[in-house]
Amino acid sequence: MSDKSNLPAGWTGAAPDADALFAMAEAALGAMPDVFKPHIRNLVISIEEFASDEILASLDIEHPYDLTGLYEGRPLTERSIGESGGMPDRVTLYRIPILVEWIEGGERLDWLVRHVLIHEIGHHFGFSDDDMHALEDMS
Repeated sequence: MSDKSNLPAGWTGAAPDADALFAMAEAALGAMPDVFKPHIRNLVISIEEFASDEILASLDIEHPYDLTGLYEGRPLTERSIGESGGMPDRVTLYRIPILVEWIEGGERLDWLVRHVLIHEIGHHFGFSDDDMHALEDMS
């Protein structure tokens, strides 16, 4: 019998389920630098299998495997100080596309979940995709 102590939390031998991805996302959030934490404390993280057809169409994405995450909310750069009462900002991670990218790319799954999560949180801070790609290229 093999030693299961080295397996990721929540891993059962099958593809990691939504709870396992959620645990990885929460661990990534917990590891964020303290300076960001006040700005993301009310951020809702959810895991879904795929984006809906409506979401894909609104983003002009043809294939559901092409969307691994989505930020929904109003970026901090577009808010006023007196705003309140709105729905909490949300980051949705799409499990199946993330797993496909994980299989095809070969990196650690927790790193990939962290990467997708941080990318979507970047939108929360008002960064565009081009901004985030430029920052990644510089690091």
